[in-house]
Amino acid sequence: MKTDKTTFTHPSRRQALMLMGAAGAALMGPVAIGRDRAFAANADASGQVVLSFSQEPTVFNPLMPHIEVDEGVYYAIFDPLFDFDPDGEFFPILVAEVPTVANGDISEDGLRWRLRLKEGVTWHDGTPLTANDVKFSLELPMDPDFRSFRTTGYRLMTNITVVSDTELTWEMTEPFAPMAAILASTYIIPAHAFDGVDDKNSAPFNNAPIGTGPFKFTRRLAGDHIEMTANADYHMDGPHLQTLIIKYVPDLNVMYTQFKSGDIDVIGLQYITPDNFTEAEGLADRTVEVAGKSTFESLALNMMRPQFQDLVVRQALYHALDKTSIIDALYYGVPTPTETYMPQQSYYYNPDLPAHEFSIDKANALLDEAGWERGAGGIREKDGVRLSFTNSTTAGNHLREQAQQFIQQTFMEIGVDMQISNLPPAVMWGDYWMNSEFDSVVVGLNVLAGADPDSSDYFMSTMSPARGGAGQNTFAYQNPRVDELLQQGAATFVPEERREIYREMQAVMREDLPFLPMFQYAVITGRKADVTGPAPNVNNRIDTWNVRDWSRA
Repeated sequence: MKTDKTTFTHPSRRQALMLMGAAGAALMGPVAIGRDRAFAANADASGQVVLSFSQEPTVFNPLMPHIEVDEGVYYAIFDPLFDFDPDGEFFPILVAEVPTVANGDISEDGLRWRLRLKEGVTWHDGTPLTANDVKFSLELPMDPDFRSFRTTGYRLMTNITVVSDTELTWEMTEPFAPMAAILASTYIIPAHAFDGVDDKNSAPFNNAPIGTGPFKFTRRLAGDHIEMTANADYHMDGPHLQTLIIKYVPDLNVMYTQFKSGDIDVIGLQYITPDNFTEAEGLADRTVEVAGKSTFESLALNMMRPQFQDLVVRQALYHALDKTSIIDALYYGVPTPTETYMPQQSYYYNPDLPAHEFSIDKANALLDEAGWERGAGGIREKDGVRLSFTNSTTAGNHLREQAQQFIQQTFMEIGVDMQISNLPPAVMWGDYWMNSEFDSVVVGLNVLAGADPDSSDYFMSTMSPARGGAGQNTFAYQNPRVDELLQQGAATFVPEERREIYREMQAVMREDLPFLPMFQYAVITGRKADVTGPAPNVNNRIDTWNVRDWSRA
């Protein structure tokens, strides 16, 4: 499908400069972090905010496999021990103080850790939070019968000991540089909610979550919205809203229309589409901004499929992916092209990777030389394998659907049959994605743990659920050199040395192409002018990272 770019209204020069700069801006202005209630009076919660997502949150146990949209709910209901602020610095949430070597909570060799919890924190049902809950949350991911979101980091912890209700310690079997970042992305869940539960994968808690967070889970209308109400006993300054509603609107055009009409107060994932940016910026009583994100868009491949096991095929597909035209014509030049999973804001980003070249001629030449001959319908075959496969993404995401059609036609020019098979979000990002049941997928991912460069959970060979592991390696990717580099990076604490390791890893993966990288996100956010608090944070995966601070005039 050739797109006539003259049919689009392009942003002004000022807008274009802002859009292109957003991908390199980790922070747009100062952001206030919710303070501890010991230092600030908790404001009376009032008002309601309707936040929209284009995908439906469906996983309510944060230690089970999930995607970014589910974390939109987690930040409201649960708390991690501590978290990243927009500058990449830790700030305490459930702990009295973030553990460091300087304060004695981490030994100099990185092998002994201590957590000191705040006193007086309670679960939504009134039960006190104790160190036993933290111990339970750190051990559950390693239960062989539990479907875990990740095991990275946890598997190195031994002798987890509850010293008192507010203190626990453990030892590491080896130094692990990303451990603090893993803890920052671990939401703590209540041990007592699993008392007497034989199968923790189907515990009642998983559909009726109890947390320590700023909002209590009230009710869910599947396929429509989730309603949460203020936790009056929250241990930090906030919440300032009485009601938070997360509304599910799969069609991005409908979501924007509802934002424009006032039915939606804050427009979240997948945000305002670039074709609506000019109009949105002029809407009365709306605040519309561009924010950089760590998420990258790619055409992800299932490396267990025989169609993708020949490197030449992956290289040819990348040559036939006209991502520049996709970015310019469909996304109005908003996102930044990329060759890697690492965000360009990161200290660990490799700027020297080979630049992508769109070339149908080179793609055809590669396949010809490798013996992939055209057969019935012009589709290439070799050794009984036909270059035909499905490509899936979220049904209703019109930009991705248009990109798929564009990719489908350019792939056909090199003798590759890509059939589009899109699914509702709850199906698409459930077992179909998590268990690698797909052939290929157009997907946006943030594979880092906050500001830390470790991506073991997504690229380590042992982290593929489809291959018997517990992690997020849904590509089912296996590369011994990548495994080795991930292990080296996790055991290295000097940033300059870690940077060289992760830069090499990016180079290896750019050559290997388990996914075809397209662009790093820069998104157009929107909210009503009387809503304050929402703020970009490149070190977190979802908008609600500071929902405790949101308020309404």
